[in-house]
Amino acid sequence: MAEYLSPGVYVEEFESGGKPMEGVGTSTAGFIGLAERGPCEGLPQLVTNFADFKRKYGGYLSESEFGEYRFLAYAVEHFFINGGSRCFISRVAPDDAKCAKGSAPAGQAAVGFTVKNPGIWGNNVRVIITPASKAKTQVLEIREDNGVKQYIVKNSSGFSAGDIVMYADKENIIYNKVVKSQDNIIEFANEFNETIIDKNLLPKKVITTCEVNVEVKFDDIVETYENVSFNIDAASYIEKKMAKSDLVKASYVGAGSEIISPFNMLIGGDTEKAVCIISFTGGSNGSSGSISAATFIGADNGPGKRTGIQAFVDNDVVSLMAIPGVTDPNVQLMLTAHCENLGSRFAVLDIPRESKKIDDVIAHRDIFDSNYAALYHPWLEIFDPLDKKNIVIPPSGSILGIYARSDNTRGVHKAPANEVVRACVGLDCQFNKGEQDILNPKGVNLIRAFAGQGIRVWGARTASSDPSWKYINVRRLFIFIEESIKANTNWAVFEPNDEMLWVRVKRTIDVFLTGLWRVGSLAGSAPNEAFYVEVGRNTMSQDDIDNGRLVCVIGVAPVKPAEFVIFRITQKTSESAGE
Repeated sequence: MAEYLSPGVYVEEFESGGKPMEGVGTSTAGFIGLAERGPCEGLPQLVTNFADFKRKYGGYLSESEFGEYRFLAYAVEHFFINGGSRCFISRVAPDDAKCAKGSAPAGQAAVGFTVKNPGIWGNNVRVIITPASKAKTQVLEIREDNGVKQYIVKNSSGFSAGDIVMYADKENIIYNKVVKSQDNIIEFANEFNETIIDKNLLPKKVITTCEVNVEVKFDDIVETYENVSFNIDAASYIEKKMAKSDLVKASYVGAGSEIISPFNMLIGGDTEKAVCIISFTGGSNGSSGSISAATFIGADNGPGKRTGIQAFVDNDVVSLMAIPGVTDPNVQLMLTAHCENLGSRFAVLDIPRESKKIDDVIAHRDIFDSNYAALYHPWLEIFDPLDKKNIVIPPSGSILGIYARSDNTRGVHKAPANEVVRACVGLDCQFNKGEQDILNPKGVNLIRAFAGQGIRVWGARTASSDPSWKYINVRRLFIFIEESIKANTNWAVFEPNDEMLWVRVKRTIDVFLTGLWRVGSLAGSAPNEAFYVEVGRNTMSQDDIDNGRLVCVIGVAPVKPAEFVIFRITQKTSESAGE
């Protein structure tokens, strides 16, 4: 409360109304799978188009090498083709995949490089190292202090304790090491003689620091690091400076007691070399035989080190999930459990390609009972740019793109069905109406081809046995409402839990839900038929209030899809003229 200490007119602002609420995103997808390159642990990486994916994760994988696990790139491509705009990728790799390694071709220093993630791609990395210097100065005077020679220089900026320096004249090149540098006074490990003094305005005799420039190349990616030092105390120390590299990780053990320049350490004293080129070998993609359910489930090694499905625990943006082509029940059940535990995302599951009989499809579907997942079948026939022929891919990537397209054009309340599957030229197998009559009530969403209408998604059911949650759009609408309210009501935390706060919370949510009703997301001919919001003494006991709990009860009437459009037609008989 403001203080009033002298007479006058005071104008004060205060908040009494509700806060505006903005709906959260519902179309950001998360994919898990094998890729040519890219990080295998830590936060999933954002990708906004397929070209972006190829830059970060490489291109298509060959069928001969990865078989049924090669579909991530195709799924991401068709996600964007079908209307998706952003997704996060968590790459996994076989257990026997290896990182390529490179080391200095010769030399006394233990300098090594390792590519940051496994794969044969690392064998194409090159590191080019050239000598460099970050600072130079002239010596103006030499004096002695308690038996220690001090060198008065023109400018000691850039000279740090531990730096290797070089002095060269017409006959000799002398290397030394900085012991102390302060206020234009430098002390060295070894003594220089008086001949290094040069007081000329344009000096011919200078002392220079010894560093290297490092250039890392892979395809059209080039990373440049200038004035890299082997001095562990320097700000430009090689391991510190190259830590931000997306391609390689550098390591340096040391050069022993000998004072030698970093570049000479690498080339082994071969003074004829002006450039040191480091090649990489030993990179391996691993084998498909070493891939198991654990590869995709991943491990929780703590923040920044989680892998597979576990990596998405740290991501609060993704609302859709898929592991394209992986139909192992252990993996799919774990993905479903992940979505259920978070309560903020929805999983799209593939059915095994070989399941072409009704009994086989139902057998796989009966493994699941969740309203946070949906199953789609059959697989889609598309053109493969890698082998220049038509191949079959799992539908999950295309389906997530259709979810995003439907959300952006109609809204999350619209069932993502009766939508054309873009860039799909055929289906792996055809299911007819009679077969769908069996599969649809079971919660299997079929993709069917209709003459003159293309290939369309022809189902909108979850994998739940609960009739209240049998439609995908109902579950996803509730996720949207719950997450939007959660994200937009933080302002109420720690506010006084009284009638004024209750009114503001109710008004905030009322306005948000009214907006949803106006765009057709909720059923009912009036707002009071579409939803209700209750907060107050009828939703909270005194014990709740005393313990800091604000309880708000919200009820909404979601719109259900017109899954069965029925026209009842009768014959109208003519009546007699007398009547």
